[in-house]
Amino acid sequence: MENKDVKRNNMINQTIVVSRNAWTTLAILSGTLLTVFFSETMLLPAIPDIITDLNITYGTAAWIFSAYLIVAAVMTPIAGRLSDLYGKKKVLLTLLAVYIAGLAAGGFADNITMLLATRIIQGFGLAAIPAAFSLLRDTFPPAKLSIAVGVFGSAYSAGSVIGLLIGATIIQHFGWHATFLAIIPFSIIVALLIAKFVKEQNNPSKISNQANDTKSAKAGGRSSILDFKGIITLSATITSFLIALTAIQIGITNENIPLISSSFAISAISLALFATIERKIFNPFVNLNLLKHKVLLPSYILLVATGITMFMIYPTIVQIVRSPAPWGFGGSSVDAANVQLPFMIAFLIFASITPLIINKIGSARPALIGGIISLTGGIGLSLFHSSGIQLSTSLAIVATGLSLTMTATWNLVVSGATKEFTGISVGVGALLLFIGMAIGPALAGVYMSDHVTNGPLETYPSPKSYVNIFLTASLLSVIAIVVSLFLIKKTKNIANTSNKHSDK
Repeated sequence: MENKDVKRNNMINQTIVVSRNAWTTLAILSGTLLTVFFSETMLLPAIPDIITDLNITYGTAAWIFSAYLIVAAVMTPIAGRLSDLYGKKKVLLTLLAVYIAGLAAGGFADNITMLLATRIIQGFGLAAIPAAFSLLRDTFPPAKLSIAVGVFGSAYSAGSVIGLLIGATIIQHFGWHATFLAIIPFSIIVALLIAKFVKEQNNPSKISNQANDTKSAKAGGRSSILDFKGIITLSATITSFLIALTAIQIGITNENIPLISSSFAISAISLALFATIERKIFNPFVNLNLLKHKVLLPSYILLVATGITMFMIYPTIVQIVRSPAPWGFGGSSVDAANVQLPFMIAFLIFASITPLIINKIGSARPALIGGIISLTGGIGLSLFHSSGIQLSTSLAIVATGLSLTMTATWNLVVSGATKEFTGISVGVGALLLFIGMAIGPALAGVYMSDHVTNGPLETYPSPKSYVNIFLTASLLSVIAIVVSLFLIKKTKNIANTSNKHSDK
């Protein structure tokens, strides 16, 4: 049966032709993701300069990325729902306009308050992902959707590679403000191209929601095109949770413990209220049935696991490279970027290759293969991390696995939900990925603060802390393998059921 399915898919792929407009749309929308992550990786080498220029502490500097991530996480499901209701293109262009304004303001920030305010505004840019994914699904035929998802996802790595390569040079010659200003022209060009060339299909969900509101009114219920109670409670849940994680990343101290505990408590209470509201409301902000979906739920778990793994490893590598000998390599920020560069390049290459693999063996199996490869790289990191070459080699292996898993998972998320819920489905997936990205550095920080060695001037993470981090990354790969096996079984059952119905 499985061989027949593969042959049938191959025949479909041979007969379906993707229009030139679809490829143009893919190229333009990929530019959205490329510019957003290009600007973020450009900012990474600037953190020491920002700390010096604005006279802030490392703990305060952590909020430069957390503020951005909190807004992105909150706005992503909101943007996904709005794109389902009011149109993907309109929402996408609005978010890009806000993002460009944030970049322009960031170029003139002269104090930490203004910088954090601009970072909050810039967080809207990352929330554009659901609308862009939804437009891709509208444009590409199902048999070719995996190619679009793979190319779109690879734009993340492409932006990161470009940012790492030229970010330090821009900072060195023009200062850290230029990291914001340099990306503005590219962002404007992308927005103009979307406005002129990207076409959107009629939005069936808007008509559907209007019909639902009519039914709700006839039944005596309230019309609720936009569920504000759900938005507020979910926003409170995400914000308080990420504030707690940022506080953990700064350090678990007597001063921070009340903030951490109260933030987690508020998050738990808000989450309970959110679940209660969404169950009762006729037209909920997030359809909780998405979390019961046999394909979407395990896909969401994979996104959390990959997000934690990636952003748990990032700060760890920087710490190893930047710490003085014998606690590290005693390298510069450029050295740290060079060590991480193979990770980005491998991620870019395999994000582009994975769609071809998906067309041959389906969406779930590449996730399993990726988990096995990531596990191999994680074990390699835990055993061999005494030189830059060893780190780069194992990082490239980890990136290969994560790229396979993430690209396959996004394909499942985009294609798994019905069309009218594509935006919110992708929004929830992106939200969970961002939460994983926030958990990763906090978890690494806990390990590194629990196991330290005393240097002549300050303390440094001990070798044991690095081993624990890399072993945790390996454990997450094991979880990904188990979830992928479950996904393979479920997708196979769904395919068999679909074939039986078609035969009848």
